[in-house]
Amino acid sequence: MNPLLRLIECGQSYWLDNLTRGMIKSGDLERRVRDEGLRGVTSNPAIFHKAIAGSEDYDPQIKELVAAGKDVAEIYERLVVTDVRDACDVLRPVYDASEGVDGLVSLEVSPHLAHETEGTMLEARRLFQAVRRPNLLIKIPGTLEGIPAIEEMLYEGININITLLFAIERYEAVAEAYLRALERRLAQGKEVNRLASVASFFLSRIDVLTDQFLGDLIKAKLEPAAERLLGRFAIANAKLAYQSFKSMVAADRWRRLEGKGARVQRLLWASTSTKNPRYSDVYYVEPLIGVNTVNTMPNETIAAFADHGKVVKDVVEDGIKEARQVLADLRVVGIDPDRVTEQLLREGVQKFIEPFDKLMEALAAKRRKLSRAVGE
Repeated sequence: MNPLLRLIECGQSYWLDNLTRGMIKSGDLERRVRDEGLRGVTSNPAIFHKAIAGSEDYDPQIKELVAAGKDVAEIYERLVVTDVRDACDVLRPVYDASEGVDGLVSLEVSPHLAHETEGTMLEARRLFQAVRRPNLLIKIPGTLEGIPAIEEMLYEGININITLLFAIERYEAVAEAYLRALERRLAQGKEVNRLASVASFFLSRIDVLTDQFLGDLIKAKLEPAAERLLGRFAIANAKLAYQSFKSMVAADRWRRLEGKGARVQRLLWASTSTKNPRYSDVYYVEPLIGVNTVNTMPNETIAAFADHGKVVKDVVEDGIKEARQVLADLRVVGIDPDRVTEQLLREGVQKFIEPFDKLMEALAAKRRKLSRAVGE
């Protein structure tokens, strides 16, 4: 059996970390859902920059929007809303069959709003209404300013994917926001059985940065123990986050919510492409298979796992003692895991701002070109 299909038997869903108009129009997305067990899609500003700026598939709609006098921001929103809505329709059978657990498609608020609570909420509401599909997830970064927006949007019944989570403490904070939102809804007599949320915990970026720090120590011959810590922080961090998840769903507080029909807020493993060629191309997939998790993978990682991925049930629960030791050993050699994750969050926001701005510049250029053509 295809290893991708076996993931479902282990309680893990795999989603595609990519979205283009070409894959929707060609039927490739539908084929993946039908034949390969794909159960969701995630997108972000970098993905849309690559899709829109690097393709002519969007030009007909851009031309129509330019003729209608739309500005660059309106053009961008119309383009991504169209793609996400169409992807939601492709995934709708999965959503219905799973009773709302899967078949979800993510759309991110502007990365410029990462530290603006009110702005985030306004855009989340607008995007959710624009797409008008029950299987839409709005992505909000897990910044300090994002947490109250996350809680409020969930309370209002908007499905939320919390992105850019690197620290276990921050993950626990957004899990708490989910619980509070559910409790508030129940207190107001609102339903909770169809509210969906995932907490996206990032992986490979953690090792890229930590390995740089470890590499400096190794070159300077300051810490002989540093070499054995290469490539170990991200997986250890994720395994410990899963332990936090398990503790939450084992508590009476969650049991009461579950009894009212609430769904768990699954941990989603993000940034799963291997950046370091010394590591396996399925390095961030094989060790993190577990119940109530999602792994969102780019095309290359999906292909690699389908070809030679090994599936071990509940492997995410193996090596917990060793995972705690990894974090302790990092501190011993002078690397503070908390500072690493704080830096990654700051950099993560910027890494989404840059492609977002480049896309807006590309759209502005196309708008000028097409405006001249319309004028002629």
